[in-house]
Amino acid sequence: MPLDAALAARIVQAVDAGFERQMDLTADLVRFATTRGREHACQDYVLAAMQQRGWATERFAMDSAAIARHPGGSPVTADHSDAPIVVGIHRPREETGRSLILQSHVDVVPAGPRELWSRDPFEPHRDGDWFYGRGGADMKAGHAAMFAVFDALAAIGLQPAATLTVQSVVEEESTGNGALQCHLRGYRAEAVLIPEPEDEKLIRANTGVVWFRVEVAGLPVHVSQAGTGQNAIEATQGVIRALRELEARWNAKRADFRHFEDIDHPINLNIGMIEGGDWASSVPAWCAIDCRIAIYPGERPETMQRAIEEAVTLAARADRFLANNPPRVTFTGFTTEGYALEPGSEAEAVLARAHETATGEPLQDLVTPGYLDTRVYALYDRIPALCYGPISENIHGFDERFSMASMRRVTRTMALFVAEWCGVEPIRP
Repeated sequence: MPLDAALAARIVQAVDAGFERQMDLTADLVRFATTRGREHACQDYVLAAMQQRGWATERFAMDSAAIARHPGGSPVTADHSDAPIVVGIHRPREETGRSLILQSHVDVVPAGPRELWSRDPFEPHRDGDWFYGRGGADMKAGHAAMFAVFDALAAIGLQPAATLTVQSVVEEESTGNGALQCHLRGYRAEAVLIPEPEDEKLIRANTGVVWFRVEVAGLPVHVSQAGTGQNAIEATQGVIRALRELEARWNAKRADFRHFEDIDHPINLNIGMIEGGDWASSVPAWCAIDCRIAIYPGERPETMQRAIEEAVTLAARADRFLANNPPRVTFTGFTTEGYALEPGSEAEAVLARAHETATGEPLQDLVTPGYLDTRVYALYDRIPALCYGPISENIHGFDERFSMASMRRVTRTMALFVAEWCGVEPIRP
């Protein structure tokens, strides 16, 4: 049943009273430059924060063999992070409410050239309502909010009246294996809430993602005889054109997929990295591109991988050299399905009530052409998988930032959601 209005008001006031502490925690998290494989110290910090709150904790590594066996697993390559996953578990005195998982990731994408940032990307700063720093929006603000929810309830003498599992994962930005490893470890609940930065809206559907690498061969000669060789870098342009044509075909069928009919360009191909050649005066003998492309919910990554391979093969056939020296395609990261959140769950109704109480506005939903860890819980646990978080700008870009006023509203919503979904009880004497 809906929260008592007086209790809801007390919770909101407690969130507001602790908001500066919450922003300080966010700043501490941002100062850890947690690019892929460098998340260890941050996870130590998170583990200590969990233990300070009296939770049972566990720290564990990825099980690459178990991930490889699971249909939702992405390839574990040499670039894969070996940082641990950290989990904290709150257990009530009496289990009267509904269990919940709160999850955030600490890994962030690279900052790019320092000179293109206004300030050091890993030294957080505020300007008006905006909080700046790499990973602040995506998603260390949401990470700190998970702790702030407990702190707000504790400030008024309460705690969740159900088991609440707080998961701090890695590999969200590159494989999705961190969330999957929590699933493989056996953590379960009746719902999950992931506070990704989503403009204070609930994600209704998101795409799956496939990462791949294409290696193109050439024939090196001195540039004075360039016409007798094969320029691998130039030949790669033909491969990219074929991939763009594949992207266009996939976008043209968006009307066949519920929730994506009105999205202008749901399938985005990104040529994210390119390298090639050995010498300015030698025709390059090699070129490699690393790419990302989205796939619709319901499509299997393996099927779409074959389509990618076929597109590259067709491009190679149009080139006399590549027809006899075909490019090599390998799949290097994300190999994940998308999902759609079916409306009508009680968890969504509780979130909608919490949002309206916190913001004065009805909850809206959003479809995103990107990856979210909620896919693990929607597809494999088959529980309500709620993704909801603050207004932000420049995620994965320069001067990444989130609105602190929005983050305050989101934290109020999260605390109200936990109080109603899990119920509350007095803190242990």
